[in-house]
Amino acid sequence: MAKRHGQEREGGAAYAPTMKVRIGLGLPPSAPLAEYVAASERLHFDSLWVSERVNAPTLDPIVAMTYIAARTERLKVGASVMVLPGRNPVLLAKALASLDHVSGGRLLPAFGLGVANAAEHQAFGVERRDRGRLFDEALPLLRRLWSEERVTHHGDRFHLEEVTVLPKPVQEQFDVWLGGASRVELERCGRLGDGWLPSFCTPATVREGIGIVNDAAAAAGRAIDPEHFGVLIPYVNGEVPPELAAVVQARNPDARPEDAIATSRDQLPERIEEYIEAGASKFVLFPFAPAADWDDELEALATAVLPLQTVRAA
Repeated sequence: MAKRHGQEREGGAAYAPTMKVRIGLGLPPSAPLAEYVAASERLHFDSLWVSERVNAPTLDPIVAMTYIAARTERLKVGASVMVLPGRNPVLLAKALASLDHVSGGRLLPAFGLGVANAAEHQAFGVERRDRGRLFDEALPLLRRLWSEERVTHHGDRFHLEEVTVLPKPVQEQFDVWLGGASRVELERCGRLGDGWLPSFCTPATVREGIGIVNDAAAAAGRAIDPEHFGVLIPYVNGEVPPELAAVVQARNPDARPEDAIATSRDQLPERIEEYIEAGASKFVLFPFAPAADWDDELEALATAVLPLQTVRAA
């Protein structure tokens, strides 16, 4: 069993006993939406996250997050993660500010480059080689559109003159989470992001990644809140399917798939503890196996993992 937060880890550094552990859920395409949303709220999970894949049976993330916000009162909503390159930053700033407004400040913005898939890149009209450059220009521009009264910007891709986005978000300053696990993505998170939310990563990879993010932030004269490191943890019931194993090994060539994907619901508490020891405190649990009864599945999941959650919404 991994050590509890607050205990000493390898290297002599200790985590603060006040580390706030929050546990959210990912929304699987096979789940009945209304029932899954209602159970997530009723059982006091912290947040509900939707995936973005244009060429997969997932809902559009803004539509899905708006639905979730409308059906709940305190559950936070996020996209894990929303593709930024290829989107109009003014229209995206407007849409997300509006969503934060109607949800009463419950939006968790999270962005990435998108999966390495030619069909997905085609959908966004962006060449793979151009994604990083577009991201680096668009994210600071989004922040300005959310916070400044009028924005003038002339960059390599975007040109704006005295543009205003209203309403402003309810949250005075969005904490923007970034996905990704390559060194370039981690360094970008340190330079531009407020938190890191990777997926299909082992605890050892997360520990190493947090160090890279923090080093990049320090080099840029910034600091990432120690509680803004999270992990999306997939889980299955039994053997890891080959398609998921391939994703893990593409990101962690020396890892076993079982090091990044829990093979049962009951394994999740120990796995969460391992990630806590590595420095993470925000978790998104994503069930990949279909459930016979999703209400029963989430009840059992809540019983297994929510005792680890140290922040409980009213």
